Amino acid sequence: MPKNKYFLAALALQWALLSTVASADWFSDSQAIMGTTVSVELWAEDEQQGQRAMAAVFTEMRRIDKAMNPWDEHSELAAINRQAAIAPVLISEELQQLISKALYYSRLSEGAFDISFASVSQYYRFRSAKKPSAQQRQQLQGAINYHNLVLDEKNRSLFFKDARISIDLGGIAKGHAVDRGIALLQSHGIHSAIVSAGGDSRVLGDKHGRPWVMGIQHPRKKDQHALRIPLANTAISTSGDYERFFMEGEIRHHHIINPQTAESARAVQSVTVLADKAVDSDALSTTVFVLGVKKGLALINQLPGIDAIIIDDQGLLHYSADLLLSP
Repeated sequence: MPKNKYFLAALALQWALLSTVASADWFSDSQAIMGTTVSVELWAEDEQQGQRAMAAVFTEMRRIDKAMNPWDEHSELAAINRQAAIAPVLISEELQQLISKALYYSRLSEGAFDISFASVSQYYRFRSAKKPSAQQRQQLQGAINYHNLVLDEKNRSLFFKDARISIDLGGIAKGHAVDRGIALLQSHGIHSAIVSAGGDSRVLGDKHGRPWVMGIQHPRKKDQHALRIPLANTAISTSGDYERFFMEGEIRHHHIINPQTAESARAVQSVTVLADKAVDSDALSTTVFVLGVKKGLALINQLPGIDAIIIDDQGLLHYSADLLLSP
């Protein structure tokens, strides 16, 4: 081959490599799904790959929302709430696994996490500042009891032993959806990304040698962070009393229900949990919020690979043991 052809071939190869590098970039998008904002940010080799990967995440989030939205009468979860007290209801494998995980955290926390909280929470209307009446709360408080949920994993069915029961997966479904989003990104060849659904996020990889930096919202100062933490390959979930609430004088009524009292839990203002998977960080942030500082940290400190940051009712920060020991 003539010398100039070697030169031209090398030049063509260099141009191809430069073109590939030039098209690789960060891509992001957000959409309103699951009653919150779902956002995706990722690094892709080209825009087509990035857009395909993000579209797959949003499609999956909508699928999960359609199945698990208790307010959608056509959802699988709504059908369960209508029928499971009459006879065992056959459920999807996905819902079986998620309810099984929820019941695991109910047992672990001795009922602090309980998806039957919806038996009372369904009567809250935060936009119109309405809450269950004293009579409704008295009548329904005993319905919040995970022991009355009979999950038959062999036959994949669910039965309610109490006709008053309704369930809601709001304390675990978004984490599950975030995990599914990350799995889809990986299947599209993405190695660096973050998927968020409201207070639940999961980080894939790092940000080109640097950690992702996540802000934990200040529970009493809108648009301000209480602190910021560096993360890589981690799920993070925050449960706070500022997300859905209304004030009645000095009393804050919010969506995180204490199963023992059938009222809003008030021992803390915010709980952030770090874990490998968002389904776990999601469930545990709600659990610790209900348990409060002492019992919540005691639980977290028993779980390997799990960390927590709590902002108590006075606005003071508390850390789980492994975070205190970190340099």
